[in-house]
Amino acid sequence: MTSYRSLFRTPEFTPLFLASSAQVAAQTMSGLALGTLVYRATDSPLLSALSMFGPSLAQVLGATTLLSAADRLPPRATLTGTALAFAAGTAALAAPLPLWGIFALILVLGLVASLGGGVRWGLLNEILREDGYILGRSVFNMANGITQVVGFATGGVLIAFLSPRGTLLTAAALYATAAAVSRLALTPRPPRATGRPSVRETRRTNATLLASGPRRHLFLALWIPNGLIVGCESLYVSYAPGHAGLLFACAALGMLAGDVTAARFVPSRLRPKLGVPLLLLLAAPYVLFFLRPGPVLAAALATLASAGFAASLLQQERLMAVTPPELSGHALGLHSSGMLTMQGVGAALAGATAQLTSPGTAMTVMALVSIAVTVSLVPGLRPVPLAASAPRTA
Repeated sequence: MTSYRSLFRTPEFTPLFLASSAQVAAQTMSGLALGTLVYRATDSPLLSALSMFGPSLAQVLGATTLLSAADRLPPRATLTGTALAFAAGTAALAAPLPLWGIFALILVLGLVASLGGGVRWGLLNEILREDGYILGRSVFNMANGITQVVGFATGGVLIAFLSPRGTLLTAAALYATAAAVSRLALTPRPPRATGRPSVRETRRTNATLLASGPRRHLFLALWIPNGLIVGCESLYVSYAPGHAGLLFACAALGMLAGDVTAARFVPSRLRPKLGVPLLLLLAAPYVLFFLRPGPVLAAALATLASAGFAASLLQQERLMAVTPPELSGHALGLHSSGMLTMQGVGAALAGATAQLTSPGTAMTVMALVSIAVTVSLVPGLRPVPLAASAPRTA
């Protein structure tokens, strides 16, 4: 599978792609609307930010309690059910609720999201042949970036012309649409693994996945350097208030270019060797931000750095190569939940560092820590023979 056209000719890829895009748009719009609603009610930037990113941070709880279900439930029914749960939860958030009720609901939705991610990426790994996963995931990554831009813009317009509550109801309708696409267009498939999902089984499987040295180092490489650099990106607004949009747009462009290059043009024999160099590329340009580069140079540095996010694609491919098929959904869900959690942690650390120093200095500090983490992981990231690291049984 070597072309984007062949991806969309693959049965079930298109409906999974459309359902996922609808959910990303709904998530973006609802996050903006909820953050606006909470800020208007509390006048608190902290509570507003937590209302927007709370579901991502809550995924760490899902990763330790629910992920065993990712491979033990039928994919179509689970994706339909999670989308419907988000539709109902988002509609409920549009109702007048006390603040504690809003955050309780956000916590529940974060737990649901941790399960949905594992099921979705596990199903994608089933739908595409092994040589197609990286290309398919790159398409999802690119579409997510574009959808987020469109979702934020649309959400802003809807908040202005309707209200935050009206925007939440619109997002709920998008979630319901995603549920309908999943139910009507995906094929029923059996679970990838047998057994009953439980908190105990989730923790046992987490321990199994992390017990392998190659897998453990891949998880750490997928979580920590990425999260620290997202912390740098979270400072764009405070670093260049008048040009933050330019920096975000250029970062998105760099990530798009990196994903396309890694997925489409890098030969498979070279991919295992490029993970570490791309992680170093992801961090190195931000080291210069303590010099306070102007908007044009800062935008160029952000573009260059964000091409390094392609390391995630290559590491996911390696992760699937060293993970038994019946645990693929759990492994990808653990990757996704850990990544989102570390991005929240990275943003918090970057903000705290900037509070004590300056945004530019904080970006340099985060980049240096990211480089140090990557270098420390190098011995465990060396390619190893598949037979030695990935028995294809439970």
